[in-house]
Amino acid sequence: MPWIFLFFIPSVTMKLWAEEKKMGTAEILMTLPIRDYEVVIGKFLASFGLLAVSVLFSLGIPISVALLGDPDGGTIVCGYLGLLLMGGAYLAIGMFASTLTENQIIAFIIGITTCFVLLIIGTDYVLFSAPDWLYPIFSYLGLGVHYSSILRGVIDSRDIIYYLTIMGFFLYISTLMVESRKWR
Repeated sequence: MPWIFLFFIPSVTMKLWAEEKKMGTAEILMTLPIRDYEVVIGKFLASFGLLAVSVLFSLGIPISVALLGDPDGGTIVCGYLGLLLMGGAYLAIGMFASTLTENQIIAFIIGITTCFVLLIIGTDYVLFSAPDWLYPIFSYLGLGVHYSSILRGVIDSRDIIYYLTIMGFFLYISTLMVESRKWR
C-alpha cells in the first residue's frame, strides 16, 4: 500500500492549491472571513475523508478472510490505522507540493518525489550506504519504517507521534506558503 499511495495520494492533492491559483479562485477563497490555516485544515480533512472512504472499500478483504478463517484482528486494525496515518502524511506532503506551483503536473511530481524520498530513506538500501552518523537519523525519518512497525500489530507512540508531526509540519508550511501568496 505505501507504493500504491505513492501515486494515488499526490494525484488527489495536486489540484488542491495549484488549480485554485491557476483559475484565480484562490483570491476569492482568501477574501472570505476565514483564516488561512482553517482553509488548509479544511482541504486536508476533505482529502483525508476521501482517503478514508477509499480505504473503507478494501474492508471486504479482511471480512472475507474472517469468514473463511481466523485472522489476527489486532494486526488488521493496526494495519488500517497505519495506513490512515501514512496516508495522512502523504496528503500533507502533497498539499504542500500543491502550494508551491500553479501547475498540477509539477505539484504531482514534487509530491511523488518528496514522498518517495521519505519512504525509502529508512530502507536497508539507503541505510547501508549512509555514513554511520546519519544512520539513526535516516532510520527514524523513513515513512516506511514506521508503517512497518505499526503493520506488525504494535501501536507504538513514537510511530503515531512521527506521523502526526509530519502532518503538522507540512500543514504548517503549507499555511505559511498560502499566507506568503497574499503579500505578493
